[in-house]
Amino acid sequence: MFVLVEMVDTVRIPPWNFDRQLNEAMAEELNKKLANKYWLPGDTATPHLSRCRYSICSGARSARGPSTADDVKVVYNVGLCICLYDITKLEDSYIFPGDGASHTKVHFRYVVFHPFLDEILTGKIKYCSQEGVHVTMGFFDDILIPPESLQQPAKFDEAEQVWVWEYETDEGGHDLYMDQGEEIRFRVADQVFVDTSPTGPAVAASDAPAQAGQATAPPAEASEGKKEAPYTLIGTICESGLGLLSWWNS
Repeated sequence: MFVLVEMVDTVRIPPWNFDRQLNEAMAEELNKKLANKYWLPGDTATPHLSRCRYSICSGARSARGPSTADDVKVVYNVGLCICLYDITKLEDSYIFPGDGASHTKVHFRYVVFHPFLDEILTGKIKYCSQEGVHVTMGFFDDILIPPESLQQPAKFDEAEQVWVWEYETDEGGHDLYMDQGEEIRFRVADQVFVDTSPTGPAVAASDAPAQAGQATAPPAEASEGKKEAPYTLIGTICESGLGLLSWWNS
């Protein structure tokens, strides 16, 4: 579920922090830039470290600015950043003209949420929609179980706004509802990264002014549409033992 990723970044330390230990100031700036808002690095040690599955990436990655959606920090093709694990190397610091801050190239390891494919995870149902069952793990909400990956046969109850597994037995059918807040066990079937880095304004097709009655491009606000999640997990529960925990515990 969690992996260690080697990263490289240039960290800016403002002058009013020069009296602090360099490693301490670096750690604060890195967590400020990368750490997921649901994990507070200063509270306790690294989350669930004894139960994590680690992998060290071959070669260091450059920690370019993370994509954010409601302060969820995702590094493209890496995963959801949780907190700093350690700093492995500090290079020389420089102060540039016109800026009193120091700039230091830092090599560090970061704890990242990046489940492997086919890993079994447990979360809670956040809500249901026509798109499927939306699951949250508390610190990460962008998990979708599409209709074709539910226990079959399944139907969407428009009145209750929940998915229902139409479970057949020798005694007849039973409707098993996937209610909000229920714990659910699922398998990771796929993961989708979307580069949500800021882009420049759209380039006009022609510099010529629009003629009377000619359609013009819609404003940027209208063309943005729904904000895309930078990192989404696609799950499945269409196997024995997967789905609501209450189905299999009773």
